[in-house]
Amino acid sequence: MNLSVKIANIQFSNPVTVASGTFWYKDTYYTPEEMRQFGALTPKTVTLESREGNPPPRIVETPAGMVNAIGIDNDGADDFLVAKLPGLQALGIPLIISISANTTEDFITLAKKFDGLPQVAALELNLSCPNLQKKILVAQDAQLTHATVSAVKQAVNLPVIAKLSPNVTRITEIALAAQEAGADALALINTLGAMVIDVDKRRPLLGNRSGGLSGPAIRPIAVKMVYDTAQAVKIPIIGMGGIMTARDALEFLMAGATMVAVGTANFVNPEAPLDILAGIRSYMEKRGIGDVQDIIGCALDAEEGR
Repeated sequence: MNLSVKIANIQFSNPVTVASGTFWYKDTYYTPEEMRQFGALTPKTVTLESREGNPPPRIVETPAGMVNAIGIDNDGADDFLVAKLPGLQALGIPLIISISANTTEDFITLAKKFDGLPQVAALELNLSCPNLQKKILVAQDAQLTHATVSAVKQAVNLPVIAKLSPNVTRITEIALAAQEAGADALALINTLGAMVIDVDKRRPLLGNRSGGLSGPAIRPIAVKMVYDTAQAVKIPIIGMGGIMTARDALEFLMAGATMVAVGTANFVNPEAPLDILAGIRSYMEKRGIGDVQDIIGCALDAEEGR
């Protein structure tokens, strides 16, 4: 059985990774042997300087999901390189490093810090975090997306993955701009802008007032956006958004995603990525499918009404 997939010139042993921001830097829930089963590992997004993130409360549960406003709380790139990256490199699996910045220049500076490092397989440009108190996200503007992706691509040799926002009118327009700028792959979707109001206190519950909705509630939206985008672009897609089970992951693969990233499920079941990988294997075995490529995009070619 072949579960390997390819993005740019990088071969991944299987199509399962984790979504940035939902998986910590160390083996809190997994042994190194278990983590080596991932197709890739995507740590929490890194910024150039340290960030304290948004004021609490930062997370609130909602029906079939949660709204978060973490604000990319992290200790900065230099701390990550010294204190966290070596342990991740020791796992010996491909690392997709997620980076975020306020300016194109900072994106370039960040990207160069990771270029050529062992086990760093690709960069994910987080262009779409919805709770950073910005008037407009990079991923909400085709020209900004093109300019940022193009600048990073010219600065480094690593494959570049553009993480896109669902909070747009036409995600395919942004996806095409990223592709034209040289992106090697797309990651979609990030969370949907959302708010929860405390009716007793009569004010927004989150310290940041609004945040991003994730979890099963957004999965049908995410699947459609992957499906639509897969028909518009020629580069691979990493699909994410409410994947809780293997059947959820299979929806994304059938919609045209090359890989899937498990996010909110990690908060509910820390072993979700391994359970999902095992479930994909079981699905293929039961149906006599020898290659995951026979699943990827199969819904795109399905006859209408089937």
